[in-house]
Amino acid sequence: VQLVESGGGLVQPGGSLRLSCAVSGFTFSSFSRLAMSWYRQAPGKERELVADISSGGGSAKYEDPVKGRFTISRDNAKNAVYLQMNSVKPEDTAVYYCRTYWFPREYWGRGTQVTVSS
Repeated sequence: VQLVESGGGLVQPGGSLRLSCAVSGFTFSSFSRLAMSWYRQAPGKERELVADISSGGGSAKYEDPVKGRFTISRDNAKNAVYLQMNSVKPEDTAVYYCRTYWFPREYWGRGTQVTVSS
């Protein structure tokens, strides 16, 4: 099982970025049963939850710092999950990870760096 994030980079404050997480090692039917999450870790800080989405994509939850600015989505046909980041702020600078849980363990990607700076 492998999770690979992409789409990070340098973006100016107020700009947008779309992160992708490609998931392999699961069949289509298995992936569609997984809840997926995005986390981030800023320098010197603990890793924190950003958003998560239900297996079918019908339910999404966001942490307060990103509510109204970020959107999590998924494409079960492509075994992928996305994070659309709008109106980014310098405090969004972090390494972003996708994560899932499939009994009996959780799976993480290696992360993608997002830097918000002018």
